[in-house]
Amino acid sequence: MLTRLIAFAGGLAAIALVVPDLVSNYLGRGEPTSPLQAAASATPTGSYASGQGVVLVADRSGHFVGTFRINGRSEQGLVDTGASTIAINASAARRFGIAVGSLSFDARAQTANGIVEAAPVSLDRVEIGGISVRNVKAMVLPDKALSGMLVGMSFLSRLSSYRVEDGALRLIR
Repeated sequence: MLTRLIAFAGGLAAIALVVPDLVSNYLGRGEPTSPLQAAASATPTGSYASGQGVVLVADRSGHFVGTFRINGRSEQGLVDTGASTIAINASAARRFGIAVGSLSFDARAQTANGIVEAAPVSLDRVEIGGISVRNVKAMVLPDKALSGMLVGMSFLSRLSSYRVEDGALRLIR
């Protein structure tokens, strides 16, 4: 019995070590390695009666990933309605023209890997397709805490609507 318990605990520890790497690889930058990933990163746009819209097709895991432009720079982002703000890592912040060295990491952010220090910032412009939103709140996290960009409610709440229909996320300005 004790041997099984130790083996079970060892298995859980191994999973705890592997899962963060899998998430990092999933959110990591780079070229799509399969046609499914390429399709997930596409951001077709369309006109809707209520204004400009973007449709993101769910990837094989059911996530919505798109190419966003932050302060004029392109970046893959995972749409996360459970995130209160846009979350970016320090490397991405530098690419967006944010002086990370002058930021005050005095806020806390809850991540899948626990609580980390974060620095609040305001992004001049967040765009996807024909949608553009100015002065969007975001948090900069250390690179080790976040390998990609999460697009949360500080962007989504500024849209006219967003909804999931037929395996696609529809963003409407």
